[in-house]
Amino acid sequence: MSSLIESNPDVMMGKPVVAGTRITVEMILEKLAADETTEQILAAHPRLTPEAIQAALAFAAKALHADVVYPGADCAAVYERGHGL
Repeated sequence: MSSLIESNPDVMMGKPVVAGTRITVEMILEKLAADETTEQILAAHPRLTPEAIQAALAFAAKALHADVVYPGADCAAVYERGHGL
């Protein structure tokens, strides 16, 4: 795991966060999925760096690579409704 991403049970219920912050990998992914640009995310969260965002993406890719996840029809429908698809 990148030293930029850490997990501590006492911070954000143990979710992976950018080291030294309470900014979760999940939140970064959600913002990118909502079409926010890296620049917008950095402006909203001055403690973040471009390297931290890249580390969050790398962490998520590695986590997904480790577990094969195929959403069922119900999960896909919820995703599509939530994203206007």
